[in-house]
Amino acid sequence: MPAMDPSAINDTKPEPTPSWVFKSVPRVIAFGLGSGLLKPAPGTWGTLMGWLLWVLVIGRLSDTAIAVSIIAAFALGCWVCQRTGVEMGRPDHGGMVWDEIVAFWLVLWLTPDGLIAQLLAFVVFRLFDIIKPPPIHFFDGRFKNGFGVMWDDILAAAYSLLVIAVLVRLEVLP
Repeated sequence: MPAMDPSAINDTKPEPTPSWVFKSVPRVIAFGLGSGLLKPAPGTWGTLMGWLLWVLVIGRLSDTAIAVSIIAAFALGCWVCQRTGVEMGRPDHGGMVWDEIVAFWLVLWLTPDGLIAQLLAFVVFRLFDIIKPPPIHFFDGRFKNGFGVMWDDILAAAYSLLVIAVLVRLEVLP
């Protein structure tokens, strides 16, 4: 009997429903307050939720409080994504978007203020998160746990920040 591809097994699992997600606080967090349930492109919806939370709450904090919030949110994300992934039988379900939210906070924190700079940061971050250039793809494929879910998006944020820094240095962005 041929070995079964584990990804084929995961494809047969039902998609999470809003009622399932909203029965558990860790699921609500992992699914980005419900934004990860939106289709298509839940990662994009999660990043937009991150931007909204930045504008309403996180971006209003002091730099020290932002740094502490990002570190705490990363640690929380490792736990909620691990727990939710185990419950679903899918370690990195696309609807778990807390990773995009936290990583985009990091990008926004270190991006120049202004709508144009933030919009460009959004596009660049989404491109790196989708394309997953090395070593992002390496880590995405190797770490199938809560830390792995969170880490690959932090790497996408780092790539995004490098591009933004170059654009600021070239005076394309203020």
